[in-house]
Amino acid sequence: MELNNMKPAAGSKHSKKRVGRGIGCGLGKTAGRGHKGQKARAGGFHKVGFEGGQMPLQRRLPKRGFVSLTKCDSMEVRLSDLQKIKADVIDLDALKAAGVVPHRVTRAKVILAGEIQRKIVLKAIAVSKGARAAIEAAGGSVEAPAEQAPAGKLTKKAPASAAKAE
Repeated sequence: MELNNMKPAAGSKHSKKRVGRGIGCGLGKTAGRGHKGQKARAGGFHKVGFEGGQMPLQRRLPKRGFVSLTKCDSMEVRLSDLQKIKADVIDLDALKAAGVVPHRVTRAKVILAGEIQRKIVLKAIAVSKGARAAIEAAGGSVEAPAEQAPAGKLTKKAPASAAKAE
């Protein structure tokens, strides 16, 4: 077999239908477009989903679901991944440097998956209960991340009259 001699299988390729060439071809007169109407005219077509001015189906149906914009900001890390990292003090930068999490990640959480046999210190990384127990059982420690106030939540201030009374 040679590339310059290759041809498609017999019967797999068809020549293009030439419409509007008389009654003998089966596609004469209206050329398969039917009678009148927008679709019968030259250049008479409209965008996908257009229903002649009627409210289209994709706008009539209710919207469902939600796609989180912050989904890629956090990631779970296994204990077995921590076992592979050479550093004894592990924070988010150490995880990124070791290639355990991608650089776009802003927070990580260690989960109980796999096992750890060496002593490590976790800094500013969230930890599940089981993972914390496993790290402490191996002689390591966990420094809790600083708690942040939820975004958009404002604390109520004491009224000015109460402040003056004191």
